[in-house]
Amino acid sequence: MKRLLARIVWDIRLQFRNGFYYVAGLVVLMFVVLLAWLPEQTLAWVMPIVLFGNIATNGFYFMSGLVLLEKAEGSLEAQVVTPLRDREYLLGKVLTLSVLSLIESVLIVAFTYVGEPAWLMIGCGVVLMAAVLACFGFLTVARYDSINEFLFPSILVTTLLAIPLLDVLDVWSSPLLYLHPTHASLVLLRAGLGHVPSGELAFAFFAAVVWAAIAFALCLQGFHRFVVARQGAR
Repeated sequence: MKRLLARIVWDIRLQFRNGFYYVAGLVVLMFVVLLAWLPEQTLAWVMPIVLFGNIATNGFYFMSGLVLLEKAEGSLEAQVVTPLRDREYLLGKVLTLSVLSLIESVLIVAFTYVGEPAWLMIGCGVVLMAAVLACFGFLTVARYDSINEFLFPSILVTTLLAIPLLDVLDVWSSPLLYLHPTHASLVLLRAGLGHVPSGELAFAFFAAVVWAAIAFALCLQGFHRFVVARQGAR
């Protein structure tokens, strides 16, 4: 627990030092200003899309940026020979980025949404989605050493992760979407902003937790494959 807490403090300092929190603040301000111009009816269906985009930035791209920074500094490979465990290293990043996403999302909803949000549902949806996206961000960036190599694959992966937005846009709706990593947490977000049947809500929470656990397990495997194994091969 002490190692994890120390890692969380270190990640917060790293994110602050590299301006991640300033970017997050500007994003919140931008969304608040833009959404303030939208009529209430439009805002109701736009809000989940906005929150998804914000969480994708914090989870997927902030995680990727942190990993690339640590690779450039050589500190990522150094994790292999420290007492810090792999899961503690990854969990520190996932937790800090999830909390950042939660704070931003709460601010965006509080300053723009005119209804009565169900904050517990929003909080669960944001944290679980951020965890999944952060893990996929690490899995995507771990195999690359530069932003140029990472950029195109990242666009492809985030596009695939955004497929459940088709349901929000009424383009495609199917129970098969629950097989997608981000659909269940998106349902929780929508439940926090409107009405979702209780039966579907319970299943969505279960599925979102399962997907977060699967994503973290894949993240651990990716760390061993792309960091530990490469370090051992040198």
